Amino acid sequence: MDLSDGHISPRPQGLQDLPSPQRHQDPRSPQDPQRVILAKHGSGKGSPLKNDRHSQSGIDGRPKKGGSGGKGTWGGLLDTDDSHALDPNDPNYTSTEENEPSSAKKSSSPFVEYRKKVAVIVEEYFSTDDIISTANELRELGMPSYNYYFVKKLVSMAMDRHDKEKEMAAVLLSSLYADIIDPPQVYKGFSKLVESADDLIVDIPDTVDVLALFISRAVVDDILPPAFLTKEMTSLPKDSKGVDVIRRAGKNYLSAPLHAEIIERRWGGSRNKTVEDVKDQINNLLIECVVSGDKKEACRCIKDLNVPFFHHEIVKRAIIMTMEKWQSEDRLLDLLKTAAEEGLINSSQISKGFGRIIDTVDDLSLDIPNARRNLQSLISKAASEGWLCASSLKSLSSEPEKRALEDSAAKAFKVKAQSMIQEYFLSGDISEVCCCLESENGSSSSDLNAIFVKKLITLSMDRKNREKEMASVLLSSLCFPADDMVNGFVMLIESADDTALDIPVVVEDLALFLARAVVDEVLAPFHLDEIGSQCLGPDSIGNKVLQMAKSLLKARLSGERILRCWGGGGSSRNGWAIEDIKDKIGKLLEEFESGGDKREACRCIKELSMPFFHHEVVKKSLVTVMEKKNGRLWGLLGECFSTGLITMNQMMKGFGRVAESLDDLSLDVPDAGKQFTHYVEQAKDEGWLDLSFSFTRSGHPVENGFWP
Repeated sequence: MDLSDGHISPRPQGLQDLPSPQRHQDPRSPQDPQRVILAKHGSGKGSPLKNDRHSQSGIDGRPKKGGSGGKGTWGGLLDTDDSHALDPNDPNYTSTEENEPSSAKKSSSPFVEYRKKVAVIVEEYFSTDDIISTANELRELGMPSYNYYFVKKLVSMAMDRHDKEKEMAAVLLSSLYADIIDPPQVYKGFSKLVESADDLIVDIPDTVDVLALFISRAVVDDILPPAFLTKEMTSLPKDSKGVDVIRRAGKNYLSAPLHAEIIERRWGGSRNKTVEDVKDQINNLLIECVVSGDKKEACRCIKDLNVPFFHHEIVKRAIIMTMEKWQSEDRLLDLLKTAAEEGLINSSQISKGFGRIIDTVDDLSLDIPNARRNLQSLISKAASEGWLCASSLKSLSSEPEKRALEDSAAKAFKVKAQSMIQEYFLSGDISEVCCCLESENGSSSSDLNAIFVKKLITLSMDRKNREKEMASVLLSSLCFPADDMVNGFVMLIESADDTALDIPVVVEDLALFLARAVVDEVLAPFHLDEIGSQCLGPDSIGNKVLQMAKSLLKARLSGERILRCWGGGGSSRNGWAIEDIKDKIGKLLEEFESGGDKREACRCIKELSMPFFHHEVVKKSLVTVMEKKNGRLWGLLGECFSTGLITMNQMMKGFGRVAESLDDLSLDVPDAGKQFTHYVEQAKDEGWLDLSFSFTRSGHPVENGFWP
């Protein structure tokens, strides 16, 4: 629920105005006159006692209202009344039960009354959606030591309802946190929920997933510390459902890319609030704070945004605004200091905000002279005032050598590069782009090359698959040095956290671009490790990009799948199917075998523009050599390898494909296994294959102990 519109629901009927539950007479009670008459005379014809299944004794043996039963029944499923005597020999006995307030063990205790009133308050809240009234009702109860039960009751009731109520419960907990419900009570409430997961799942089959989402939402909303997961995991029985809940929360939700935004919107929360809307609201409240100087109102606006995971944007914008207009320094820094001291913006969000500025300080320097020096001054001031932990930030050293470009030249090139790329997306003319690059970057500056790579991929990620495919094709056609390509991807990964604010699927898209660059042999596989060594940290979005790219490349037939990830065929002729490529390879090999020229055959292979698929050339050539015992194609492979057209990696893949098909090949070529062993040894002697290449007797290849 968004409180930013200032709408407050009318105060609901107070608890003191509600009719007492004791005024309702249960019609099934033996004291009810109607019940007595029915017992005497029956409701049917014949003998009043005929077919009467009720006991004739004075004891009503039926379960109580609510299913809690009498003697011989199991009691209420989620009954938390601790009025029964504790038996240490009971298998369900836990020592923590003795730590409960002793008054809770008496049927007439304040805790029992608290439970009854809390159930009414939660029901009223789900009906009215009035946070203010709910907060007042809970405050009037005056029992803060029992508020953990309110947390448990609210969440358990919401779990069995629709997404609307789940979202309402999450918003209410975030609103009451610290003001009405103390943090330890919230922690204890969720701990009780996890402990009762085995009971909850009886009535709520999807307890594990829903409760995991509630815990993840609480962590995202900063009302539950992330350490809750590890502490609970150590205290729970290994076979309990609570363990499954904690694992689901940690692995499925909190570890996912962009998990905060995904979790917040899971139940429809903030569905009318986009990232751009939040940025606009942040910008407006900061401007208003500079103009009016009202910190209290600014803090209220920050709280009403209800996006604690996005508070780093407030820090970032406030610092940049200060660097642009130094006259606003006092008010904006004072606002950040107050928000930090009151716990409105936590330390991790403050550090993240400053960290994002450090990552982009080189770009800021193009518009803000002395941005690096000014930022260093602000960091020192914030650290001296105690609201920033400077040790948690990356070093803000002097200008790196690789960024030692003239600011004006870099800025001018970015504008021209954007124009070139936009024109390329319209025309698809690769040669025109190469000519423009040559004229604009005649000195072949590595910095400008890296900037172009970053600009090309960034612009394409915000467009459709057609432009993404065109960007990959252009990358494979440029003659940039590998180091320039690596630097371009490093710049992309370093700015991935910022890019994610505008492009939510940045992890998937950037991982595909990185994997595609390896498949197209624009980058070598070892370049991924080089890029990874310059990542921001193990929890950064950039690191997630690298891990996903490596996973994509390890998959079976990864080259073909990555090639067609955006619907293209790996060349400027988008739309080529794999079967078409195989057919073209077969025809050019047949033509060469019938008397063609090696140079012409190599030219045709190169024009396919599919270097990742050269293993198919190796496979078809080797199979033909084994079938026809003709050495011409073996000579072609040697020529391709010596000129660098076919790499050792593609050679090993091609031989591996043949090894896989040896069983089928042996049906037509009886001595296929023997021939293949001979050619493997010959290829090793000529340096085509790594000496570690081998294959099992069943025909399956083994490279360095595993199949690639």
